[in-house]
Amino acid sequence: TVHAFVDESQRGSRYYLAAAIVEPARLGPTRRALRALLMPGQREIHFCKEKPPRQRSVSDAVARLPVKVRIYHRTCGRQNEPARQQCVSAMVRDLLDIDARRLVIDSRDERDMHDQRTLHEALVKRPQESSLVYEHGPSTGDALLWIADVAAWCYGAGGSWRTRINPIIGAVHDGDRP
Repeated sequence: TVHAFVDESQRGSRYYLAAAIVEPARLGPTRRALRALLMPGQREIHFCKEKPPRQRSVSDAVARLPVKVRIYHRTCGRQNEPARQQCVSAMVRDLLDIDARRLVIDSRDERDMHDQRTLHEALVKRPQESSLVYEHGPSTGDALLWIADVAAWCYGAGGSWRTRINPIIGAVHDGDRP
């Protein structure tokens, strides 16, 4: 079984959802490794707020972690919620296929209800596999969410940023392709 930690990024008209997949035995050590990256007084790593030199060192450190990240992306308009929910739906199908047991999603406050609806609909379709539990939480609540934040940002940026994070990218799902 595995646990998944999810965050998002958007680049222009492209929406990215990243799911960091972590084996239970690696949860504690990986959290400790991430917390060791914090600067004095810092409570979380929010990648887009970091300066480029720090982004490079953080992304390189994250790329060495014992995790795999699945990327889900698709085109979006001014309203990104439909694209997000299509990515969430594809992600849940994949998580059920790999026997994920816990899903933690970076909270978007009142918009979490959209995810909850999509998750419920996806799990109802596969009731025999509905041992997946999910929750929304703040990025300060679990350091493992930072992996998804870094991966989504770097993958969406492309170029050398995508190359930096490539060692932990396990699968990519383009929602615009059938």
